[in-house]
Amino acid sequence: MPRFARTLASRILLAVLGIVVVTMAVGFGFYTRLTGQAADAHAIDQASSVAVTVGRIPAVASAVEQGDPGHVLPQLAEHIRSATQASYVVIIDSAGVRYSHPNPALIGQRVEEPVVALDGQVHTGIDEGSLGRSANSRAPILDASGRPIGEVSVGILESEVGVRVSAEVTDIALYSLVALGLGVVASLLLARAIKRVTFGVEPAEIVALVQEREAMLHGIREGVLGIDADGAINVLNDEARRLLGLEAARLGQQVEEVVPPGRLRTVVTGEAEGTDLVVVTDEHLLVLNRMPVVVGGRDAGSVVTIRDRTELEGLLRQLDSVEGLSTALRAQEHEFSNRLHVLSVLLEMGEVEEATRYSQQLWQETSLASEDIRSRVAAPVVAALLLAKTTVAAEHDVVVSLDPTSRVEADDVEGLPVTTVLGNLVDNAVDAVAGDPTTAGRHPRGEVVVRLVRQDGVLHLSVTDSGPGIPADRLEDVFVDGYSTKSPRGAMRRGVGLALVHRLVTRAGGTITASSPGGARFEVALPLRVREGAA
Repeated sequence: MPRFARTLASRILLAVLGIVVVTMAVGFGFYTRLTGQAADAHAIDQASSVAVTVGRIPAVASAVEQGDPGHVLPQLAEHIRSATQASYVVIIDSAGVRYSHPNPALIGQRVEEPVVALDGQVHTGIDEGSLGRSANSRAPILDASGRPIGEVSVGILESEVGVRVSAEVTDIALYSLVALGLGVVASLLLARAIKRVTFGVEPAEIVALVQEREAMLHGIREGVLGIDADGAINVLNDEARRLLGLEAARLGQQVEEVVPPGRLRTVVTGEAEGTDLVVVTDEHLLVLNRMPVVVGGRDAGSVVTIRDRTELEGLLRQLDSVEGLSTALRAQEHEFSNRLHVLSVLLEMGEVEEATRYSQQLWQETSLASEDIRSRVAAPVVAALLLAKTTVAAEHDVVVSLDPTSRVEADDVEGLPVTTVLGNLVDNAVDAVAGDPTTAGRHPRGEVVVRLVRQDGVLHLSVTDSGPGIPADRLEDVFVDGYSTKSPRGAMRRGVGLALVHRLVTRAGGTITASSPGGARFEVALPLRVREGAA
């Protein structure tokens, strides 16, 4: 098949031409048929009018009664035929003898068919006469008393009618050709407009592109969200549905209809600008990139790619915690080695009492913090977390202490995200204090105070540090996904911890607020879970 026949323009042209030709052919056939019928009816009416008029002329009736001795009827009939443009005017008496006829040889001869107008009525129809097929009318010739004495047969041959029909059909044919030409021009303009909209891509190429797009979109492990220039979703693969929780979304819906207000919507709509923007949902930690799409110099919308960093971010944070603990353990190992070396030297020197006193001092120092925390925090997991954070903070020359008013029972933290919330808040506080350049050279560099207390069915948790604090105009931004005043550390992303804490607290039905009374202070209120069987 030639390439021209496969192009969009040729297909549209052939389709339009086919429609126009078939439509015009059917219409032309109906019009020709109706025109022919109308022309026959008009010819019959014309013939009837002429026949009735001639039949009522007194001179015609007189000549028929007398047998036309002067042979005036042929001339009169010819004159009438010429004046009325009839094909023939035949005058016949009651006996069927012709007194006029276009063929002079038939004048004086009898007609083969009966003289039907002797009944006084006008008879019309299509007659197969000696001159050919014609629209015929037979009217009675009336004498002075009104009695039929013959008939006048007037006809218009089919050939004459055909000439009139042909003239009208010619006009219709010319009109059809003009319509066909306009159809060709319209099809070319339509094809050009469609190709401009489709950027010159042919139908076969469009089908291939759609197939390739579907295979690619649903085969990759990244979420892809396409938005047109009007803000409607026109591309949404399976991974994007899963990560964004848009299982019920349909193509063509506006972004505002399916994406709730918040950080995710601002990134998707482009209100929040930047690359690798972090969004924390209830189930995932996502990294989004939004790229505008410009095709042919026109804004075609944007494409948002979505990567799931939940597991990777969790592993990075676990690794960071393990590295911090290992560093602290190495430091403690070094310190304990020094202390054991001192004890061994004292024993070698025979200073048993001094060695005993020194060992008791070491025991008191190591157990004091542990006993203080366990006496106030009955939950083993929370107590262990505080001890671990205390050890890690000490390596940064930061003191983590528990407020003396703290009191928490083991059952108070059951079913609540206390460890995750407390761990993130303490880590942020230690980083803020250790990173404060104004405390360089000071020992210790600062302090982080943790308070845990149960009051009126609510667990109140607060973490206060002596760091540089939070600017007053940014207190609301600290819980926004991706917001951070600290530079990235390795592959781990900043601005995730507080956003995650905010999600966990909100999901648990609690509240979290930030303030800066000197340093930074975060206060969390978590409603206690009602245990089964409780009164």
